[in-house]
Order: sequence, then C-alpha cells, then structure tokens
Amino acid sequence: MNPAYSVIFFTVSSGVGFGVLMVAGTLAAFGRLPGSGPLAFCIMAFALGTAVAGLLASTLHLGHPERAWRAFSQWRSSWLSREGIAALATFPPALIFGWGWVIGAPPGVPYICAAALTAIMAFATVGCTGMIYQSLRTIRAWHDPLVTPIYLVLSLATGALWLAFAARIAGPVDPVIAQLPFVMVVSGWLLKSIYWLRRDQDRGGPTASSATGLGLGGERVRLLESPHTQDNFVLREMGFKVARRHAVKLRRVAQALGFAVPLALTEALALADDILGPLGLAIALLAALCGTLGIAVERWLLFAEARHAVTLYYGAERA
Repeated sequence: MNPAYSVIFFTVSSGVGFGVLMVAGTLAAFGRLPGSGPLAFCIMAFALGTAVAGLLASTLHLGHPERAWRAFSQWRSSWLSREGIAALATFPPALIFGWGWVIGAPPGVPYICAAALTAIMAFATVGCTGMIYQSLRTIRAWHDPLVTPIYLVLSLATGALWLAFAARIAGPVDPVIAQLPFVMVVSGWLLKSIYWLRRDQDRGGPTASSATGLGLGGERVRLLESPHTQDNFVLREMGFKVARRHAVKLRRVAQALGFAVPLALTEALALADDILGPLGLAIALLAALCGTLGIAVERWLLFAEARHAVTLYYGAERA
C-alpha cells in the first residue's frame, strides 16, 4: 500500500494524544496523578491537541473531506464510523476530568468517574483505529489478530513516555509513572517483533491460482499481459512496493528509535535519577521524541509492506 503521510500522522498523533488520556485517566482513577494547575492544563492541552490534530489529518486523504461527517451514520458496519463516534464521546468526560485536575479538585466520585470514562473511551477509540485495518480481509498483513493490540500498546507506550516527561517538570516522579513507559515499550517491542516474525514466515494467503480459479491442479499461473498499458490508481495505491533491503533497514531504525533508545533512556533515569538532576528532564524529553519518531517509522512500514489482493491481477504471485 502507498503510505499516505496524512494517515501516518493521523495514527501517530492521535495515538499519542489518546495514549496520554488513557494513562492520565487511569492514574487519576487510582489517585496516582501528579500536579495540578498550569502543568495539568498543559498536559491536557497537549493530549487533546494531538488527538484532534490526528483526527483532522485523517480527512486529508479523502476525496471530499467536507463530507467526512457522513461517516458517522455507518456505525453499524464501519469501524471508521465507530472510531469517529468513540473519539467524540471521549472529549466530554476528558474536559470534565481535565478541569477537575487543573483546579485540584478532591478525588470524589464525579472526578474519578470522569477520569475512568476518559481512559475507557480513549482506549475504545484507539481500538477502533486498529480495527479499521485489521478488519480488511483483502490485505493479509493487516488482517492479523496482533494489529489492534499493537496499536493499543504503542499508543500507551508513547502516552506513558510523554506523561513521564511532563511529570518531571513538577518534581520527583511517582515510581509507577517512571516505570510505566518501560513496561509499555517492552510490551510493544515484543508484540511488534512477533508480528514481523509472523509476516516473514507467512507463506499462505491468496495466489494468482486461487484468485483466478486456474492452475488448481498445481500448475503455475502467470500473467500473460497487464490489464493496463500504463500506470494507474490501483498500481500506485494498492501495488506500492518497498525493497526488502530497505524494509530491513527501516525495521532496525524503528526498533532503535521506537524501542531500544526509549528503554535505555528510561532505565538510565530509573537508575541514576538523583545524579542526573535537571539533565533528567532533557533525557525524558529525548526518550519521548525518539519513541514517537520510531513509531512513525513503524507505521510507515505497516502501510508500505502491506499488499492488497488486487495486485494478483497485475502480476503478483502472492498477496
């Protein structure tokens, strides 16, 4: 698939925003959320801003962005519609929770309920985003049970990294907030490594024989002549190819930036926080930036390495 930069920005930016809301809402529900006042306002503004920016970017690759509102009517059958509804439903409790956090409201029932509902709806929104791709049977690389869990865990990982950085501005960091990025990044690395291993070992899926109904006796089916004499939309969007050697290099970049560097920096902060002093804030920021950039590379690969079944009619032997 041709990686549309608007979709990559959408999945990464909204993943960060809703990830922060998931982590912050959960911590608030258990009374472990730090700070209040200006810091809380900045964190909520960052979370809601990145979430909204991602959602708005998702409309840029549409032929008629002005008609995007019509997607909300298809919630019975469309994960895209469910995602939009879940995203909108996240903002009311998030605003209530954010207001209570900013003014330092006591942890009463309304505050805890708003925080918990914010985390639940943010989780549902990211889950729907993952299901948009996982539900597509025509793209074998996406129709994998690990796709949605990876979306969720990576969203939590980036959200935890950014919240851990913001928490350092207020002073000493709660041990739960300090260690949560480590747990989430390790979980994301493990799931993504398993996914890549499954994709590399996958020899199943539709072939030219099964798609055309020819050669079912074992004969090899090959394309005699292309359906088109020149490039077209299908080949540009559905038949995008990335060289294997480039894919391997980009996987290493994604693993280094998205997982290895944040893990090393997070562990350095945990082991030498007292020694590092003010430098710890810069290290936490670097960990969050590297993690987000690495996830952007991972997301580009998720699209670039995917092959649509329609390419079988354009000469591909397997999709």
